[in-house]
Amino acid sequence: MSAYKQFLASDIVVTPLELNKSFSFQGAAALTGSNVGIDRLLGLNTSSLFNPLSDPITGQNGDQYQRLVYSSIEQLYYSNYLNSSSYNSPVVTASIFPGENTAGDVLVGSTSSAGRYWNYPQTDLTFARYFPTASLAYIGVMSIPVGLFGNYIQPGSFTWSADFGTVYDDTQGNLIFSSSQTLCGNIFYGHGLAVITTSDPQYSSSVYGTAVYGTSTYGLSDNTIINNFVTSSNVTCSFSSSLTIYETQFKCTVRENEFNFSQNPSILSGSSTEIPYDFTTGSYFQPYVTTVGLYNEQQQLLAVGKLSQPLPLSPTTDTTILINIDR
Repeated sequence: MSAYKQFLASDIVVTPLELNKSFSFQGAAALTGSNVGIDRLLGLNTSSLFNPLSDPITGQNGDQYQRLVYSSIEQLYYSNYLNSSSYNSPVVTASIFPGENTAGDVLVGSTSSAGRYWNYPQTDLTFARYFPTASLAYIGVMSIPVGLFGNYIQPGSFTWSADFGTVYDDTQGNLIFSSSQTLCGNIFYGHGLAVITTSDPQYSSSVYGTAVYGTSTYGLSDNTIINNFVTSSNVTCSFSSSLTIYETQFKCTVRENEFNFSQNPSILSGSSTEIPYDFTTGSYFQPYVTTVGLYNEQQQLLAVGKLSQPLPLSPTTDTTILINIDR
């Protein structure tokens, strides 16, 4: 048997709670495990005719075309940053309205500036965003599934290491080579994507005096470095995820004159008339609460809260039971 009472709006409080968890994976097998699913992809800038039988593919399962990876990343994140001046800073385009001069968030290419594109800036600060446009240029992409990063990757927590170095994020959406402290790409925290667009200059410039001869790092191209980050088995990745859950608190208040009669069938005599035992009708009889159920408007049971021990209801003051549900 049950007794019901309607909640008021003031009885329900919903509170967001942000949870963080750190992850660290070492080795290609750890990244691509069935319970991880981190993918590394190569993007290739090519103008040749598309051939599904011979076009280079990439990805853990080899089911992504490199040219499509390149084009997708370019369109989504770099389409406003393809001008050749000022180290590929956000473009300045023709005015949309008379007398207006706009910067950024406008399609680059044709003389028409119709149609705006949002390139997911990770900060309000103005900074350069480089993207290679040379023929056969590579980009490297690490794709982290939403099941791992939650709502977003915690800024300042991402690192990606391979044979030729380590990159980390600077909390503003930039990827930095740790050895030379140079910009090499971008990370998009809310999408779980890290994109390497250029290599560490110490490997591609004249570094004869400091080159590591035994590992052939003298004069390596951008494509070689980026390809290594994507294909090396000696890879590590670490980051912290952020996930917001919502805790709903229900305040169940029993006033001193409510629920003062037990619903337990054991108080009945068991005769055909089901008369309560005498001790249950006395002024000192005090019902106990053992279970609280939450019902919808159709009186369908949605949740059950079990008390750790029976709780006596006070005959002189209100009794409040708090139920917390995380979701």
